[in-house]
Amino acid sequence: MTLNGFFALAWQSVTAPREVARLLLSLRLNTEALILSFSLVVVLQTVLVTMSAQIRPPDPALAPLLGQPLVFLVGLATVLIVLVLALTWAGRGLGGAGRVQDVALLVAWLQGLDVLVQLVLLLMLPVAPVLAGLVSLLATGAGLWILLNFLAEAQGFEGVGKSALALLLAVTGLALGLALFVTLSGATVEAVPHV
Repeated sequence: MTLNGFFALAWQSVTAPREVARLLLSLRLNTEALILSFSLVVVLQTVLVTMSAQIRPPDPALAPLLGQPLVFLVGLATVLIVLVLALTWAGRGLGGAGRVQDVALLVAWLQGLDVLVQLVLLLMLPVAPVLAGLVSLLATGAGLWILLNFLAEAQGFEGVGKSALALLLAVTGLALGLALFVTLSGATVEAVPHV
């Protein structure tokens, strides 16, 4: 794929996400290609987030995570893998027919688009931080729109309503699972002082 082709497909992901999803799914990538794609976007995300943290210091609560690129990389990879599984299972629970490989491919493409956005934000941040914030907000909305349509296509849903419900179920399940993990691990949360 050429650079122009990539940018055209990236733009089409916003304007006609289901068509792009159909195109990507028609590739029927093998497991090795999926793992390589996923690994590439996770590494690129980690590099860009680390560079961004150097330009603009992150929130002190996130600084320990962002200051350790390897920890961030492993954490991001884990979150994405669990998200793919949760979206697949939640969609199937609502009558979808999505395969883990299909959802993984579409999530990897969406993360590739996010790498592109992160690169733009990295260039904008030093010269136009307010505009960068607006672009980030718009990109978040577009990313949600793309994800809902991608999930609908992967699961075989007619509209995005069931996709939205599957996303809600997946995120809720992830939050509950994380809370259970933290509880069972014996970790405690320090009381937040009131001002």
